[in-house]
Amino acid sequence: MTLDIRYSNHPNDSKHYDTAELRKNYLIENVFVKDDISLTYSHQDRIIAGGAMPVSKDLALGSAKELATDYFLERREMGIINVGGNGTVTLDGAEYKLGYKDGLYVGMGTKEITFKSEDGSKPAKFYINSCPAHQTYPTVFITKEKANHVPLGSPENLNKRVINQYVHPAVCKSCQLAMGMTELDKTSCWNTMPSHTHERRMEVYFYFELEEDNIVFHMMGQKEETRHIIMHNEQAVISPSWSIHSGVATSNYTFIWGMCGENQTFDDMDNIGNLELK
Repeated sequence: MTLDIRYSNHPNDSKHYDTAELRKNYLIENVFVKDDISLTYSHQDRIIAGGAMPVSKDLALGSAKELATDYFLERREMGIINVGGNGTVTLDGAEYKLGYKDGLYVGMGTKEITFKSEDGSKPAKFYINSCPAHQTYPTVFITKEKANHVPLGSPENLNKRVINQYVHPAVCKSCQLAMGMTELDKTSCWNTMPSHTHERRMEVYFYFELEEDNIVFHMMGQKEETRHIIMHNEQAVISPSWSIHSGVATSNYTFIWGMCGENQTFDDMDNIGNLELK
């Protein structure tokens, strides 16, 4: 397991970042690494985001010095969504077979976690979000069909999409983690526009289902001081609570969002009008 550390910063600092510095602080370029569990630990609400990609061997999730615990989920909870081939997640001996876009909520206290691909030539890609927890809730297997589906947007505004809520009060209990997947219609390329912030929660976006020659322009920053980060397929980006988190791409795409912080009220947002942006 590899664990990259990202520290928090003041929004005024980001105003002075050039492209390289923005990418260094917020972009997670290598989410999936062959035969590794590649994770990023952000001091923004202490979320951990990354991926497990077992190809030639099973992968076991251990603890790390930075967590100062005997095992990874001793004081944490976790959400997992598979964006690759068929695979199995084993939790304290119980096996969960995950196909494409199947998910899991894993409660605090689960000690032994392993990831396995059914076929190494078509490896599973387990995308992971984890955050601190204060109570144990049951593990829940969540297919895309079992998620809570919320259609939004319109072709006229280029933002027709369906929000699939996986780890959400409408689907299962969690301490603070909320996680889901937004699928854009073939007619659309914008997400989260008009934009918003939520001072009470931070967020991580993971973009996928982009063809190799397509890119995402991920928008971030305060409304009066916006920036963008160009992203490729299967990359993630950290969004602090003070930042907008919108995106537009050269095609339609899908992204997984994960949030943690003060509450789980999905529509608790500070909305920003388009004409307020600079």
